[in-house]
Amino acid sequence: MASLTISAADEKRVKALGFLRNKGTNNFSGRIITVNGKITAAQNKCISEAAELFGNGIVTFTTRLTIEVQGIPYDKIEDFRAYIAKEGLVTGGTGSKVRPVVSCKGTTCQYGQIDTFALSEEIHERFFNGYSDVKLPHKFKIGVGGCPNNCIKPELNDLGVVGQKAPDFDKNKCMGCMKCPVEEICPMDAAKVLDGMLEIDRDECNNCGRCIGKCHFNAITGGKTGYKIYIGGRWGKRIALGKPLGKIFTDKKDVVDVIEKTILLYKEQGITGERLSQTIERLGFENVESQLLLIKPLKRK
Repeated sequence: MASLTISAADEKRVKALGFLRNKGTNNFSGRIITVNGKITAAQNKCISEAAELFGNGIVTFTTRLTIEVQGIPYDKIEDFRAYIAKEGLVTGGTGSKVRPVVSCKGTTCQYGQIDTFALSEEIHERFFNGYSDVKLPHKFKIGVGGCPNNCIKPELNDLGVVGQKAPDFDKNKCMGCMKCPVEEICPMDAAKVLDGMLEIDRDECNNCGRCIGKCHFNAITGGKTGYKIYIGGRWGKRIALGKPLGKIFTDKKDVVDVIEKTILLYKEQGITGERLSQTIERLGFENVESQLLLIKPLKRK
C-alpha cells in the first residue's frame, strides 16, 4: 500500500472539485459532469485522451451519469482539469448541494412523452450551476423520466419528474368492439370494455399514452402532455419512496418553479444532515405540498 502523504485538508479541497481518493493510494478519480449523461464524440475523445495522459487509462461511469477517470496523481489534478476544459468539460458533483441531474432518453425512446434532455439541461443550468454556491442540509438529487416506465427511478430522487400523456377519450366514437385494441395495449388494465362500451379508470391510468391512436374508430387520437412531480425520494442506507404532488403540471415553467421552491424550502426548513425525505416527514407532506403550490417560497428567495 502506498504511503499516504496527502493531508486531510488537501484531500477535502480536491473532493470539493470532484476528485475522490482511490483507496490506499495517492491517486484520485476525477468526476466529470455530463449534464445529463449526454456527451459529444469530441468530448468522449478528450476524456479518453485525458485518461491516458493523466490517469491509469480506465474510465468508469457512476449511477448519476457522471464519468470518472481513475488513477490521477494529486499533482496532476489541475493539468487534468485544464485538458478536459478544452471541450467544455468540468469536474464536480459532490457536497451538500444540488447534485448532477439524471435523465432518461426521453423522446428518442418509443415511450418518451417529454423531451427529458431539454428539461434536464435547463435544470442543470439553473440549479446545478446557478445554485452551485448554495449549501443545503444534505445532497439534493433530481431525476427526469420521460414516461411512467420510470427507468431512471424518479421516485427515488429527492425530486423526480415523470412525463405524462393523459389520453383524450371521446366516448361517443366508441363502438364497443369485442376485441378492443385500447384495452389490449393498456399496461395498467385501466381501459376495459364494460357493457359494450370502453371505460377508462382515471385512478388506475398512469398516463403512459400508449393507447393514443390505437382505437380503429378514433376514440383516442390525442392527449394532454404533462409532468408529474415526486418529492422526498431517497436511495441508500435508508430508503424512502417519493410521493407525487396532487396535480399534473402542463407548463414546463411551473415544473421548474416547483423545483426551485422545493430547493428553497429544503434550505430554509431543513436541518443540517437531514435528507429532504426526513424534512417532509417532520413537517408533514400536506404542509410541504401546500407550500410548494404557492408562490411564497420564491418571494422569500
